[in-house]
Amino acid sequence: MSKNTAFPSASLLGYPRIGRRRELKKAIEGFWANKIDATELDAAAKEIQLGTARRLTELGLNEAAAIPGTFSYYDQVLDAITHIGAVPARFGELRNADGQLDINAYFTLARGTVEQQPLEMTKWFDTNYHYLVPEIGPETTFSLTSTRVVEQFEYALANGFETRPYLVGPVTFLLLSKASDEAPADFNPLSRLEEVLPVYAELLSRLGAAGASWIQLDEPALVADQDVPVAEIQAAVARSYEVLGAAAGRPQILVSTPFGALSELLPTLAGAPIEALHIDAFKGAVPSAEELALLAGKTVVAGVVDGHNIWINDLAESAARLDILKAAGLAVTVSTSTSTQHVPQDVTEETQLSEELRSWLAFADQKVTEVVTLAAHLVDPASSAVAICEASAVIASRAVAAGVKRPEVRARLAALTPADFNRSNFAIREAAQDEALALPPLPTTTIGSFPQTGEIRSARARANKGAITADEYTTLMKEEIKRVVELQEELDFDVLVHGEPERNDMVQYFAENLEGFNVTVHGWVQSYGSRCTRPSILWGDVTREKAITVEWAEYAQSLTNKPMKGMLTGPVTILAWSFVRDDQPLGDTANQVGLALRDEIADLEAAGIKIIQVDEPALRELLPLRRADQPAYLDWSVNSFRLSTAGAADATQIHTHLCYSEFGVIIDAIDGLDADVTSIEAARSRMEVVNDLENHGFGRGVGPGVYDIHSPRVPGAAEVSELLGTAVKHVPARQLWVNPDCGLKTRGYAETEESLRNLVQATKEVRAQLV
Repeated sequence: MSKNTAFPSASLLGYPRIGRRRELKKAIEGFWANKIDATELDAAAKEIQLGTARRLTELGLNEAAAIPGTFSYYDQVLDAITHIGAVPARFGELRNADGQLDINAYFTLARGTVEQQPLEMTKWFDTNYHYLVPEIGPETTFSLTSTRVVEQFEYALANGFETRPYLVGPVTFLLLSKASDEAPADFNPLSRLEEVLPVYAELLSRLGAAGASWIQLDEPALVADQDVPVAEIQAAVARSYEVLGAAAGRPQILVSTPFGALSELLPTLAGAPIEALHIDAFKGAVPSAEELALLAGKTVVAGVVDGHNIWINDLAESAARLDILKAAGLAVTVSTSTSTQHVPQDVTEETQLSEELRSWLAFADQKVTEVVTLAAHLVDPASSAVAICEASAVIASRAVAAGVKRPEVRARLAALTPADFNRSNFAIREAAQDEALALPPLPTTTIGSFPQTGEIRSARARANKGAITADEYTTLMKEEIKRVVELQEELDFDVLVHGEPERNDMVQYFAENLEGFNVTVHGWVQSYGSRCTRPSILWGDVTREKAITVEWAEYAQSLTNKPMKGMLTGPVTILAWSFVRDDQPLGDTANQVGLALRDEIADLEAAGIKIIQVDEPALRELLPLRRADQPAYLDWSVNSFRLSTAGAADATQIHTHLCYSEFGVIIDAIDGLDADVTSIEAARSRMEVVNDLENHGFGRGVGPGVYDIHSPRVPGAAEVSELLGTAVKHVPARQLWVNPDCGLKTRGYAETEESLRNLVQATKEVRAQLV
């Protein structure tokens, strides 16, 4: 083992890595556009890493290894893939002359090539962060093909900061992997553990030789129920840390377990040759006395500060939890429940928010202060007494603040009956919609947004600054809507959209038009790669004062005789992609949003809109990690959607959209939404979802996506035809719709037009074959 240094008394599991002003996003996209080279990208990345180290040191994380080395160019799972060389055979040989996977190979796996689709993406546990899914089979070879984690540590150390290197742990890595195309049907990626561990051990030895005193191995998969039997996972954990614990010259090992309680795997890790174990003591309960006794001799890193949401910590409650751990005679330090990469960096920059609202919030920097305060409590409770009292007073004042509870909203919820959650039988609706819409077989549509050009973003920025009037802004947006409608007419789409140029974000747009929300200016959070979002803050009871989308949908419909979709974001997604109040059940909040959307749907119908899409891409995202907790979630989440849509007339066709999730897990819930048409991401996973649909006997309209919009590659007509051919084999053609995987907001017009043209061409060819 390398040098023996006590684990820091205060630390984080991770910190936002995109830069205070999204410097990493700009550098990466500049590299992709050939505006900067790899050396300039590396320099930008290093400056961000040093900026993070300086900032965290200023905030009080000044002990050795207190600063987490969680920087990533794109994704922490992709980092693990490239470190151990787990490249799918379909990518061919990506190693350079030195046998390494350099930055070009790294981004090839993330973004694909003209010929090859990128790695599949899905959600990182119950967050809105997306990771790239490893593809592992019997043919996969493993070797040390990147030492970037070592180089990043060495660079920080040379500049005066001993960080704590981070890797996704080997068990989580394999549990999150999917079987490769070459693997047999019953292949389990976890079966390759013995070949993966030597590469991890080599990395640990190299980090120890570089001077690292600690390494963080992240094992969040251990807090989630898996399809693999628990006994098999226990054996894999025991074997992994037996091997890694014996690695020559290794750093001391912290195993982090965010997102919930370890439960039956805690004894396994307690018995492993590791020096520290992180437990999520915010979302998960404090372990029992019997479990705590097993941890004797290890440092317990208590995640008592929520890394996943933005409300200030109840320091009194956290201190009480820490006191329980300390009373058990354990060596205890303080950290966050999860990485703070899931929250913005600094609430003090949000000067447009009221002082009252800001006082309720803790972004990443404020969470560091909370961690430092609680670490001081462990040493001397008197030192943190004032801060604890101040936090308690703020929490009490928030409960009675104006707008947090609105009697009229709560009365409307209390008056709901079962009839408010149900539409007519689907057969009745289908007949009414067929007559009203008269659509061809395999109707074509898009998911909603079209490319947001520089001109659109500029117009929005000028309107926000008052540089143009509201009327001038409306004129510019209507010009863009007209362009989008004419393009769809020219491409010969069957059901059109208005393109959403007026929307900055599919959730923020609604947050800006509903009471009970506020939005941030600098509150960017990484979603995947260079893609960032600004989650809104849902702090009070939700009401809709006036129609939100009707003007734009009505104008777009006036430009065409084809059906125009009204576009709304569903209640679960609005919650999932916002920072949601934590003072009442999520189901109550979702129903408040559902009632606001129900009113919007009624207004769209009155304006003559016959198809209304209520997007729920985040339905899978909030699913609890433990199966025992899932039925209650699925009940309220499905019901909030049904509350939104159940007031629609039989002839109004209700669509929904879902993306980047394991849909088979929630196929019953998707069916329970009772939407007339459901569009689902499928291109990147090469139509895997159609097997789930077939096995379930899904009986309503469905559009498995045929164009992956999260990559710049343009799918040819032959590729789209092949995907449609697969879909037709598993789902009756009368139910099938043809659409991209997701909205087109992030794409450019040239690639979008070419891709959509290919989509329509392929659809017509497959239609002809059906006839």
